Amino acid sequence: MQSDLALSVDLRQMIMAIETAVSLVGMNDTNHGKRVAFIASQLGQELGYDEQELAYLFELGLLHDCGVSTEQMHAGLVNHFDWDEAHIHCEIGHRLLSHFKPLTGFSVPVLHHHTHWTDFAGLAVSERDARMANLIFLADRIDVIAFPHYGVDILLERDEILASIRRYSGSYFNPEFVDAFSRVQRHEAFWIALEDRHITRYVWDMGNLQRREPLTLKQLKQLSMILAYIVDQKSPCTAKHALRVADLAKYLANRRGLTQVQCDKIEIAALLHDLGKLHTPDRILEKAGPLSATERAIMHQHSFETYEILRHIRGLGDAARWAAYHREGVNGGGYPFHPHERDLSIEARIIAVADIFQALVQRRPYRPGLELSEVLDVLDEMAAGRRVDADVVELVERHAAECFEIARGNDVAFNQPYIDFSRADTDGVSRRS
Repeated sequence: MQSDLALSVDLRQMIMAIETAVSLVGMNDTNHGKRVAFIASQLGQELGYDEQELAYLFELGLLHDCGVSTEQMHAGLVNHFDWDEAHIHCEIGHRLLSHFKPLTGFSVPVLHHHTHWTDFAGLAVSERDARMANLIFLADRIDVIAFPHYGVDILLERDEILASIRRYSGSYFNPEFVDAFSRVQRHEAFWIALEDRHITRYVWDMGNLQRREPLTLKQLKQLSMILAYIVDQKSPCTAKHALRVADLAKYLANRRGLTQVQCDKIEIAALLHDLGKLHTPDRILEKAGPLSATERAIMHQHSFETYEILRHIRGLGDAARWAAYHREGVNGGGYPFHPHERDLSIEARIIAVADIFQALVQRRPYRPGLELSEVLDVLDEMAAGRRVDADVVELVERHAAECFEIARGNDVAFNQPYIDFSRADTDGVSRRS
């Protein structure tokens, strides 16, 4: 086991994880952020930007939609060229990034990546931030127009795409940037590279060019909380679920006598355990009745999606497995990997019990939150059937009152957020389809 998780996790790897997670909201299109990063980088190269600025544009492209959590919001952004409510996700993304020092340099361009070029004249925004934001706006809208044609007739439609963009030159977009796009789009390679099988390889290669900016443990927790917040905002039904599971899992790990490093890694894994739910349709998460067999099968994919996001982050290693195993049973049941009992570590078992405990306490569309005695009855039954670890359940029962308060978010000792996201909680955003 690594002695210090924080020393081996690179910031760019985590930026890529944010993009991968947020892009899952697109359901049938999970590469939008990657394509925007590529397009923006190509435009920047055509404009003569240096390597440092190109790297910045690439990462800004990956991060630009970090404020998107719901299908409703994604649909509005892709179905309208200039959506009236586009500012909402810009504001949420800005608040998330402004709370995290290593990424604060992206926060203002994210805030303004749907701002019209002519509107910058009246804003207190630096010239660099305005240019970067507008390049992302242009790259974003190019991708939205071009998306239906990738891998089909994109080389036949590129002139029409350019014509559509030119209509907004000088108003929505800096004319200099539109001219650069006019030159770049002449190359067939530009368009072909945007197809799924090529863009994923491009981003993978870029991901191997690490920033060599290792995250401190505190920063890694903060970034994990940003990701947890994005997931928790997907549905009112899951609000603060990941945060409270992380609090409870860390509490249980401490009571179990695990080392501080193990406790910290458990907290991070628990914060990240539900990343894959961003790919679960909102209608399933918010369904008021029992799930159908088809809906249940879809729901059972989310922990595999979590693993696919996290396993590519060099340094997370075993924490990625703990997060992905949160629905696995000691008896070989659960989903989706069915590991042997010997492969279920104590850390994974603790997160699994913490996840179930908090979910039972939390109100869901199909039932009210359960009282402590009811939660313990459920856990006892699951332990008897070896669906969860009996020793961990016994640990919960020894500290039942404390666990209940933590799961409800009432225990101040174990419910101290590293970042105050309260200003980004709702702000009038409708999160129901």
